[in-house]
Amino acid sequence: MNKKDLEKPEYLNYNPTAVSSSEDSEKPISIWRSMVDSFKPALPKNNIDDPTDTNLRRTLKNRHQQMIALGSSIGSGLFVGTGSALSTGGAASIVISWIVAGLAVFLTMQGAGEMSVSFPVSGSFNLYASQFIEPAVGFAIGWNYFLQFWVLLPLEIVAGSMIISFWNKDINPDVWVVILWVAISFITILPNYVYGEAELYFCLIKIIAVVGFIILGIVLIAGGGPTHDYIGGRYWRNPGPFNNGFHGFCSVLVTASFSYGGTEMIALTSAESANVRKSLPKAIKQVFWRIVLFYMGSIVMIATLVPSNDPRLLNGSSSVDVTASPFVIAVVNGGISGLPSVINAVVLISVLSVGNASVYACSRTLNSLSEQGMAPSQKWLYVDRAGRPIMAILSTLAFGLFAFIATDQEKQVAAFNWLLALSGLSSIFTWLSINVSHIRFRCAMSAQNRSIDELPFVAQTGVIGSYIGATLNILFLIAQLYVSIFPVGDSPSAENFFLGYLGFVTLILSWLFYKLWKREWRLFIRAKDIDVDRGRINIDIDILQQEMAEEKARLAEKPFYVRLYSYWC
Repeated sequence: MNKKDLEKPEYLNYNPTAVSSSEDSEKPISIWRSMVDSFKPALPKNNIDDPTDTNLRRTLKNRHQQMIALGSSIGSGLFVGTGSALSTGGAASIVISWIVAGLAVFLTMQGAGEMSVSFPVSGSFNLYASQFIEPAVGFAIGWNYFLQFWVLLPLEIVAGSMIISFWNKDINPDVWVVILWVAISFITILPNYVYGEAELYFCLIKIIAVVGFIILGIVLIAGGGPTHDYIGGRYWRNPGPFNNGFHGFCSVLVTASFSYGGTEMIALTSAESANVRKSLPKAIKQVFWRIVLFYMGSIVMIATLVPSNDPRLLNGSSSVDVTASPFVIAVVNGGISGLPSVINAVVLISVLSVGNASVYACSRTLNSLSEQGMAPSQKWLYVDRAGRPIMAILSTLAFGLFAFIATDQEKQVAAFNWLLALSGLSSIFTWLSINVSHIRFRCAMSAQNRSIDELPFVAQTGVIGSYIGATLNILFLIAQLYVSIFPVGDSPSAENFFLGYLGFVTLILSWLFYKLWKREWRLFIRAKDIDVDRGRINIDIDILQQEMAEEKARLAEKPFYVRLYSYWC
């Protein structure tokens, strides 16, 4: 097998309808052999000490990353979870909370984009924490992020089986668990760009659904629905903009921050981006539009169309029960029938999307931790010739079978809730680590008299954006602590506290374990000692600056609206 074969295995181009003659009778055998060969070990790296020289294939295209940026975290949290948030905090609380959380995510992703374009390495943000803050922090962040998606995979499979039961309750849910597990396994075991293509179409469906709802919501608010009932700002006056006061607002703020979980996966794809300097900055910029158009547009529609005291918001049997979805309640109130099945189908697609993303995030994080010597086994380092960290993928998929015991029985549900609590704060910790890593990276650049002109992409919000993002993420942790100690509608208890804040304990214990293991007691790496070159993309700085100057000169000749579009898109 030559190098060309390794770049794109023959079986990926195989067309079964083309086998029509005796001369081609051997073709299926060669295709099968090519498939088998793709699982063999990847060829040795050219430079084993260069983290950017990776066996992971750079096959994710610009369209994959932009669509992942636009739709990666649109899921049941938006379609269904916003219902309980509306009931808890009221219309004004959910709008303000999603704006604040969206601002934090936007600022965080700007810093992540700057580092990811310059350092497109496997594992991304956990390696940045190790390199720019301190290895123990990277160890704790990496393992917490792994746990988050490791547990999320069987949860999403169970959620999918419950969604399908909406149409047919007579079939044992375990049948759907098998089908969904096989479907996710099939997509994630194929080469990397197959995951990119699957996410592209999944995200496209979700985006169409959200945009369609926003347009329909505007029509209903204006009285254009079948009932011709003009709603306007009726529900902002009665029952009012806030429920449960500041307590309710803090609870909704936590929900809002969790709903954006998964956004950081854009940075995780940098090691497999075909053209990281071109595609990743565009994907990072798309985060702004996702927040403004999809999240804020949906939240404003929900807050305006559904009263926060509607009893249906709390009547759902699960976190994926569309009968409690404010999307469904809004259109049913508007006199439109038949939509629950449509929303149910979209939520099912969202669950499949999150399941695929869970395997992707777990396997790449596990592979990165192994590369850094932070995992108990080196088997997760194995990357095959198709660029798949196949052992890490198989290990992740194996835990997906845990879905078979996550039925509706009380003790099993409780066990699952505690597993989720282990990494419940992982997204916020990850965002905070990105903020601090970016701040430390800029401090190191300054301390070592390095210019940001060396960077292929500079965060539009600068380092001040990471300071603000870090502050907001700390506020999210404080709000979570408050509602864990004093839950809305419940009395304080140790169980409620640890279900909400066990992730913090897990992070501290992970950090302490690494300190005891390696016997390294420094709290952070001094700015002058931070290595700002290891993992840096191998580019000629002079040529880079010349290209960027030419791009700016060409852009300066364009009309104002083109320059504005280019800046934000």
